[in-house]
Amino acid sequence: MPRIGRVVAQNMPHHIVQRGHNKNAVFVENDDYSYYLNTLIESTQLLSVNVYAWCLMTNHVHLLLDPGDDVKSIGLLMKRLAGRQTRYVNKQEHRTGSLWEGRYKMSIVESDSYFLQCCRYIKLNPVKAKMVAQPEHYRWSSYRENAGLSPPQIINRTAFKSLNDISVDHYRELIAQGSSTSEAMFISQMFESNRLTGGTPFAEEIEQRTGIRLEFKRPGRPAKEQKITN
Repeated sequence: MPRIGRVVAQNMPHHIVQRGHNKNAVFVENDDYSYYLNTLIESTQLLSVNVYAWCLMTNHVHLLLDPGDDVKSIGLLMKRLAGRQTRYVNKQEHRTGSLWEGRYKMSIVESDSYFLQCCRYIKLNPVKAKMVAQPEHYRWSSYRENAGLSPPQIINRTAFKSLNDISVDHYRELIAQGSSTSEAMFISQMFESNRLTGGTPFAEEIEQRTGIRLEFKRPGRPAKEQKITN
């Protein structure tokens, strides 16, 4: 099967995953994480990219980003993040060569049905990896920002309706519910294959915008979507 290229859409959330080369560690010391986050803050402000969720794992990163009106901004952001972190780590470790896999993975996320599920998937990565018991105990994710437990540094809650419309208490409840196996598998399949995290109507909308069909059909009957109310 031919590899599907990455597709970017204006003013929509994109779930991005980038891994270390050969799945090697990217972050070892606290300064490694801090350097990446400083670059993320500086670069998203420079490129007018909104950040809705992030999580830095030992050998990969998860980002939930909105490029705004300029579809080129995500590519520029990822190039800047990868390049700066590579130069920083190579200098610290007196090494050369690539720090990252050649291609990052990306999936456009359907706002109404899957956005909050993607947020949950990202925040639960450290819990799933048994690094912490609760997401609020993990230092290198946006959970505490999203859940109102620390001042916002990177996250822009007001820029996106799905975040702005729910209280921080409901956000915490959503994460605490956990992801089902089928939900986590679907989200993983979508970013791994650069397809859409969404259903058929969403695929049709993206096809109209971009001229590219990125639909992925799950086997069996679709799961019911959770509704979060205030």
